[in-house]
Amino acid sequence: MFERITPESAGISTRTVIDFIKKLEKRGACMHGVLFMKGDKIFTEAYWKPFDKDFCHRMYSQTKSFVGIAIGLLQDEGKLSINDKIVDYFPEKLDGEALRYHKELTIKDMLTMSTAGDSSPYWFFIEDKDRTHAYFNGNRPLHPSGTIWEYDSTGSQVLCSLVEKLSGKSLLAYMKEKLFDKMGVFGNATVLKTRNEDSWGDSAMICTLRDIAAFGRLLMNNGEWNGESLISEQYVKEATSKIANNAYAPHYSAYHQGYGYQIWRVSGNGFAFNGMGDQLTVCFPDKDLIFACIADNQGTNVIREMIYQALEDEFVDKIKDEPISENKTAQRELDKLIASLSLFSVQGNADSPFRHELDGKEYVCNENKMGITRFSFVFNDAKSGEFRYTNAQGDKVIPFGVNRNVFGKFPQFGYSNEHGGTVTTDGFTYNDAVSLAWLKDNEILIYVQIIDRYFGNMNARFAFKGDEVYATFRKNAEDFLKEYEGSLVGKVKT
Repeated sequence: MFERITPESAGISTRTVIDFIKKLEKRGACMHGVLFMKGDKIFTEAYWKPFDKDFCHRMYSQTKSFVGIAIGLLQDEGKLSINDKIVDYFPEKLDGEALRYHKELTIKDMLTMSTAGDSSPYWFFIEDKDRTHAYFNGNRPLHPSGTIWEYDSTGSQVLCSLVEKLSGKSLLAYMKEKLFDKMGVFGNATVLKTRNEDSWGDSAMICTLRDIAAFGRLLMNNGEWNGESLISEQYVKEATSKIANNAYAPHYSAYHQGYGYQIWRVSGNGFAFNGMGDQLTVCFPDKDLIFACIADNQGTNVIREMIYQALEDEFVDKIKDEPISENKTAQRELDKLIASLSLFSVQGNADSPFRHELDGKEYVCNENKMGITRFSFVFNDAKSGEFRYTNAQGDKVIPFGVNRNVFGKFPQFGYSNEHGGTVTTDGFTYNDAVSLAWLKDNEILIYVQIIDRYFGNMNARFAFKGDEVYATFRKNAEDFLKEYEGSLVGKVKT
């Protein structure tokens, strides 16, 4: 597993791979890693520094696909049938009699996201620590299950709770026992937890890019690994097939081509595990081709759609069953390109004459919902500096590079660590990467990327006029950076 071959040995031109990576760069995609496999051999693997093949990356909703397969393992053991009613397994979670539509809800409905709807508000915003209890006892409107596909993330969490109840193990421990230890992968993987110690089964598997590709390979093999059947072939075929129609809009979408058991159908007759921010594993059985990537493109689906379309048009349609003629020149170019890749940073003018006037000048802010009362920019030189500010937590400093990233710790305290939705009180902070761009002589853009077990990004734009400044802050993150969304007006301190 993971033997390296050239693209040409896999039946695809190295030039096609180069063009794909360059297209990602041209479109400003914030990629962390990509991997292509033909059979069980890697023909391209690339990482954007500081990421590498050993980095255990948050896979977000790809975790749902693991849960979907874990349900199949339980069915293989005779511990459930996917046609069973889900509430029958959770009498202890019900406050009185089950709601009408919950009574009819099957495990299969849950797997295919043809549920009765999530009756509880988003779990970060409710007092109930038990997401399964909240799911069955909320008061939001429901509807008949087994009808229209609607994305139901908490429903996936309920399935994870079912896996852990019936197996007597955590989601990861169960899958290691049944699959991963036998495959020799996921050795350093972890799963974050919800507030009641359940595994965060709809969002928080943390593993390497190679791990997730191996999982895709297992399903491409219909559950077989090294000649041993690890899970029912029939279940895998069902899980990766189109059972529900998930085309939520009339227009074409390359990754809304149907839905199986927590697994997407995609263009090119493929199936995929999809995670927020473009954590993707895409399998094309007809071509024996796997693509996987890690990234943080939260805030846009443009990159995801571009990736899927490029995979179909440039790889699925062009890859050959047999090797093609080697192109050593292109292979050297690809090696050089991969070696040059580094994490996305905002780009602008190299410098501004306004820098000298701005350097060290303090601005006092009007009242704003972010609670920022004052700030200043302090430059070491034309290439780096610090954004200094005061908010409700006190004085903060964010080092930055100009047209490049500076890596450090984001200074806001209280964000979740091991448990999602849980405020930390031990001074824990996230790793970050921060870049600054001069958009005009008097206009600055700061881009903050959280690159930890939680991923997110925030951009702040400052435009200066006379002794005043107007700034806007925008964030893309699951349940943090809320203190960095809004706008403010400031004036030079006199």
